Amino acid sequence: MRHWVGTIRTKVAQLPYRYAMVLMALAAFGCYTSMYAFRKAFTAGTFEGASLLGVDYKVWLVIAQVFGYMLSKFYGIRFIAELGARGRGYKIVTLVGIAWLALLGFAMVPAPYNIVFLFINGLPLGMIWGLVFSYLEGRRATEFLGAVMSVSLVFASGFVKTTGRTLIENHHIPEIWMPFCTGLLFVIPLLICTLLLEWLPLPDARDKALRTERKAMDRKERHAFVQAYLPGLVLTVSAYLLFTVIRDVRDNFEVEIWSAIGISDKHIYVQTDTAISLVVLLMMGLLIFVKNNRKAFILIHFMVIGGCLCAGISTWLFQQGMIGGIGWMSVAGLGLYMVYIPYNAIFFERMLASFQHRGNIGFVMYIADAVGYLGSVSVLIVRELGFVRLSWGTFYEQALMVAAGLGMLFVGLSLGYFRRKWKHREGKDKPPLIETISYSNI
Repeated sequence: MRHWVGTIRTKVAQLPYRYAMVLMALAAFGCYTSMYAFRKAFTAGTFEGASLLGVDYKVWLVIAQVFGYMLSKFYGIRFIAELGARGRGYKIVTLVGIAWLALLGFAMVPAPYNIVFLFINGLPLGMIWGLVFSYLEGRRATEFLGAVMSVSLVFASGFVKTTGRTLIENHHIPEIWMPFCTGLLFVIPLLICTLLLEWLPLPDARDKALRTERKAMDRKERHAFVQAYLPGLVLTVSAYLLFTVIRDVRDNFEVEIWSAIGISDKHIYVQTDTAISLVVLLMMGLLIFVKNNRKAFILIHFMVIGGCLCAGISTWLFQQGMIGGIGWMSVAGLGLYMVYIPYNAIFFERMLASFQHRGNIGFVMYIADAVGYLGSVSVLIVRELGFVRLSWGTFYEQALMVAAGLGMLFVGLSLGYFRRKWKHREGKDKPPLIETISYSNI
C-alpha cells in the first residue's frame, strides 16, 4: 500500500506544468466543496416549529455558526498571514475533523442546547479558505486555479443543500442527523483532494518572477501594507461587506427565499447554482490571457461593477413583474457572485502583482472576510431583535437594490484610487509591469 501511494505521489509531482495546474484546480475545487458539506448542510433543514426566546431555532443555528466563523476570520488575519508551506494538509484535515465532531455533538445533544455545537463547528472552518488558496496563489495560472476553486462557493452551496434534502426526503434521515451524515459522504473526497494539493509542486522560478514571491508576513509588514493602501482597502472592504451579507443571507436561507416565490423543488438549488458557476468560471478564467497585471486589475473592477448592475436591474425587473422568480434568482445570483467571487480569488492576487508587493493574499482577504462576516452576524441579530420586520425573501430583494447602488459607488472610487496610486508610483521609480503568461506559453 505504501509503495502504491509513493508511486502515485511521484507521478503527480512530475506532471508537466499545464496538467499539474489542471489537477491542482480540481483538487482545490474538491477540497473546498467537501468542506462546504461540513459547514452548510444544516441549512437544508427548516427545523420548523422550534424557537428559543421568541427567535426561530434555525436563525439561532445560523447566528451561532456565523459568529464562530467570523471569530475564525479575525484570528485568521494573523494565522494565514504568518502561514508557511509546512503542514498545511494536516491542518486542513484536523480543522475539518473538529467541525465534523461538532456536528456529531449537534445530533446527539437535544435542542436548544445543541446550538453551541454549531458555534464550535464554525470556529475551525473559517481557516480552510486561506489554507487551500495558499497552494494556488503566486502562480502564473492563479486566475485559472482561483476561478475553479471559487466557483465551489456557488456550486457547493446548492449541491450540499440538494444532498441534504435528498437524505431527509428520500432516505428519511432526521434533520438533526442530516448535517453529520452529509459530512460523512465527503470525508474520502476531502482526504484525496488534500493529498493531491500536498503532492503537487510549489511555485517555480517563473511563477515567482512573474507574480512576485509569496511569503509569510510579520506584524510590521502587515501594518506597512495596510498603511500603504488604506483608502483603497477601505473602499474594497466596504463593497465586499455589502455583498458578503447578501450572499450569506442567500446561502443560509435559500430554501426560504425560493419558497417565498412559490418554488419548492429541491433540485432547483443545484441547477441554478451550477449554471451561475459555469458563467463565472468562464469570465474569470479568461483573465489568465490578460498579460498586463494592471489591465487585468482594471477589468476585475469592471466585472464587479457589471455584477452590481446585474443584481440591481434584475431585481427592479422582478419588482415590476417583467421577469419571473426563477429568472430573477438566476440573474441576481449571477450578479451577486460576479462581485463576491473575484474578491475571493483574483482581486488581491492582481493587486499584489500589479504593485510588485511581496506578501500573501490570505492576510488582506481575511481582513475583508472578518469585516464581512461581522456584518452578517449584525444583520441577523438586528433582524431577530425586531428592528427589521421582513421575510428573508423580501429582505434579500431590498438589500440587493441597496447593495447594487452602493457597490458601484465604492468600486468606482476604488478603481480611481488605485489608478492614481500607479501614477504616483510611476512618478517615483517607474517600475516595470509584471506580466502573466497565457496557456499557449505554459
